[in-house]
Amino acid sequence: MIVPVGPTAQYPILAEMVNRLGVSLKKVHFFNMDEYLISPKKTIEHTDPMSFKYRMNKEFYERVRPDLVMDEDHRHFPEVGKEAEYDKLIEELGGVDYCFGGIGINGHVAFNEPPEKDAPKTPDEFAELGTRVLPISRETKTINAYGYQRGDLKGMCEWCITIGMKQILSSKKIYIALNRPWQNGPFKHAVWDEPTAEIPASLLRRCKNLTYCGTKDIIL
Repeated sequence: MIVPVGPTAQYPILAEMVNRLGVSLKKVHFFNMDEYLISPKKTIEHTDPMSFKYRMNKEFYERVRPDLVMDEDHRHFPEVGKEAEYDKLIEELGGVDYCFGGIGINGHVAFNEPPEKDAPKTPDEFAELGTRVLPISRETKTINAYGYQRGDLKGMCEWCITIGMKQILSSKKIYIALNRPWQNGPFKHAVWDEPTAEIPASLLRRCKNLTYCGTKDIIL
């Protein structure tokens, strides 16, 4: 599975269900979508509360019973300098069965930010992008500062590493959760506009098994 961090508060709920139902995750592999970087070559410290790895550990892995949770070698995070290895491991495991995620304010999926105007990409080119390091857009930094940092825009990371659109689109099933009123805009364009790299989520329609699930605030 390709999995996000949030913010949706889903992992404590999932951990409780796994424990209550006795569901073994020993054969499950989680590939996290992305992580913050403090420079193009350095990942944020995994003890930092902003770190996605920190949050996965605190909100999920440490909450699941030891006899049920997957071993650490089944918990995967993208690493700078090992992007190709990340993509190769997914292939060696037989591909992605399920990808869970959301849509960013500018239509991004994971941290697959729309291309800059001075470096345009066709939909096919964008759909072939693999795991990589890239700068975080101004729009994403702003909305994430609101959600994560109590509005501390200056405290937001400038860089990230993200799983590629190629890996996401190769998933057998994609499930997108929408739970913020501001997601109405990018969702509308993702569903109704012509597929374009400028709205990365619009390319999700290439997957034959795509599901959107939204709260009552999400209106087409």
